[in-house]
Amino acid sequence: MITRLTAPRSRLSIFASHLCVLTRRRLCVDAERRASRYISVSAPDSLSKLSFLFDLSNHTNNAIVTSVKEKYIEGIIRISAKGIGYVSTDPKTPSIEIDPTDLKTALHGDHVRVLIHPEAALLKNGFEVNQTGEVTEILERKKLEFVGTLESQDNLYYLVPDDKRVYKDILIGVDKLKGAIAGDKVLVRITKWDDSKKDPLGEVIEVLGKPGRHETEMLAIVYDRGFRSVFPPAVEDEAQALKAAEATTLPAEAKRRRDFRTIPTFTIDPIDAKDFDDALSFSSLPDGNYEVGIHIADVSHYVHPGTALDDEAKKRATSIYLVDRTIPMLPEILSNDLCSLKPDEDKLTFSVIVTMSPTGEVLKTDFDKTIIRSAKRFTYEAGQAVLDSQDGPFAPTLLTLNKLAYALRAKKIAAGAITFENEEIKFELDPTGRPLRVFKKVRTDIHLLIEDFMLLANRRVAEYVSELVKDEPGRFIYRIHDFPDRERLETLATFVRPLGYRLPMTREGVTGQAINTFLQSVSGTPEESMVRTATMRAMAKAIYDTKNIGHYGLAFLHYTHFTSPIRRYPDLMVHRLLDLYRRGEKPTPEMLAEYRRLAAHASMREVEAQDAERDSIRYKQIEFMGAKIGQVFNGIISGLAKWGIFIQEQETLAEGMVRLAVLKDDFYIFDEKNYAMVGKNTGKKYRLGDPVRVKVIKTDLPARIIDFEFV
Repeated sequence: MITRLTAPRSRLSIFASHLCVLTRRRLCVDAERRASRYISVSAPDSLSKLSFLFDLSNHTNNAIVTSVKEKYIEGIIRISAKGIGYVSTDPKTPSIEIDPTDLKTALHGDHVRVLIHPEAALLKNGFEVNQTGEVTEILERKKLEFVGTLESQDNLYYLVPDDKRVYKDILIGVDKLKGAIAGDKVLVRITKWDDSKKDPLGEVIEVLGKPGRHETEMLAIVYDRGFRSVFPPAVEDEAQALKAAEATTLPAEAKRRRDFRTIPTFTIDPIDAKDFDDALSFSSLPDGNYEVGIHIADVSHYVHPGTALDDEAKKRATSIYLVDRTIPMLPEILSNDLCSLKPDEDKLTFSVIVTMSPTGEVLKTDFDKTIIRSAKRFTYEAGQAVLDSQDGPFAPTLLTLNKLAYALRAKKIAAGAITFENEEIKFELDPTGRPLRVFKKVRTDIHLLIEDFMLLANRRVAEYVSELVKDEPGRFIYRIHDFPDRERLETLATFVRPLGYRLPMTREGVTGQAINTFLQSVSGTPEESMVRTATMRAMAKAIYDTKNIGHYGLAFLHYTHFTSPIRRYPDLMVHRLLDLYRRGEKPTPEMLAEYRRLAAHASMREVEAQDAERDSIRYKQIEFMGAKIGQVFNGIISGLAKWGIFIQEQETLAEGMVRLAVLKDDFYIFDEKNYAMVGKNTGKKYRLGDPVRVKVIKTDLPARIIDFEFV
């Protein structure tokens, strides 16, 4: 049996000297590496109340509490990079803080039972501290598989996890290495951990490659969140069988559907898209109105409950879009071929057919199983070129649809929909995955046209079903978005005040119109991107639920996701439910109970997919900047901490830091009240939102760090 003297990593001082004393098998150089890692990922104390605005916090108060009995609570534990646990009794109340020694092997995201300590413990050395507690039981593990680097010392092998919230190394026996050698990045599963004083035991599941290589790091990002790039053989076999049968089954199925193959139809997607899950058709009616068909790939025709395909789609719940690849929810033979609405091929669709007036009024909506044949595959660039020149394929149709989209958008904004236009970036990569160029995505009328018609389809589906089940709540899958938390809004207001902006708040909170007015006030300023990002992060997170509370951000009373069943499992569930209701049938109680569970699961997987996507972007930003050492860039001060000034570079949106240690012209003190760094002798100020010029002096790709200096 492998044993090792250890202290919980979270209990060690962040100073290397302490680490060297407390871990006998660690080299001092390793201790220094860990110390720097802790420092780099810890949230600035001074920005703790604003941490949600900048993604600097490693613990939040949004745990799910299932019960409160006497001095016990049950909920989802969040663990910081320092190994401290947090469980909240309510999203709006302070979290219960759990010392690393009281975690009882709990890991980030686990569902745990916590004993709350007596309130007498709230005073420590005369100062008020957080309410504390200790984990008494782990009710459910979030996961047991982790990605990290395999290291060895004195013939002992252990995984140093990439996830800083995993506060223990994982010991691996020589017979459990699966061919891995020290220095490899690997996926490891914990096989035994029943003593919190010892490190967990594990086994290598898969060798990903050498750290720092493009393929290795992209796989690591995905695998660490429980997604896989390869489908099980049974899933691939079912997909192949469906493809093989299509030629014989399609003609008969076509006869049962409303036929749109003679109606002008086209798709509009990104230039690198391979899965086309929506198409538009357009017809002028004799009475002067228009019929717009919003045609969505009929995935439910192919993927049935109880199949290996459906089980795998449930598990994944969403596709993931990294900088260089898509990890699909469905095998590519379905997502990119059988279900994809490729041009000049007959395709099965589930359609929302809308009759509209020339002024954009929705006069009638039908829902039908259809068959289409797309005549054109537009890229966004090609579609916009037609709008700009008013000439080219489908020019009259696109111009009319654009006018209708403008009308839909105006009504949505007038109702209070928030117009978030956050900047996004794309990468041009060489064949090895190295970033050659970083550029901002540009949203044009053609993007908004597609978005507005997809929103219309989603809204009309939700409204139709909601009317049918109005006396029976909980019988549908909604996309809901709650009102923003008042405390977060007040924190946002405090954040923007030193920048010269005022967030208009009332006793009830803030309206969508008020937020739009506020965002318009920052338009065109250097701090626009930062303020927009902060505002968006102050909002509640949209989720899936069977309980409808409306969608605050879109100002819709009823909203769902229907338009992307190739890449989102909730859309597939909505397709199945809509088909039942339109045929006069109802889902069974067992089906609804399963859908409630799957709605929560899909919400969680959506967050994990978004985190993976952001991590891949962050990795490539730092890799790109690593090739720019010594070069000067324009930036903006995006955050402040006691040890440095956060800078967001304006073209790549990469964030790094100017550490106070490199500022030699003065001794700088952090003015928390005014969010400024002030020189003690000169009075020189660096304030939040200030434009600056910075030079790249260092990057650390494994630690995800960029170091700048002012020029």
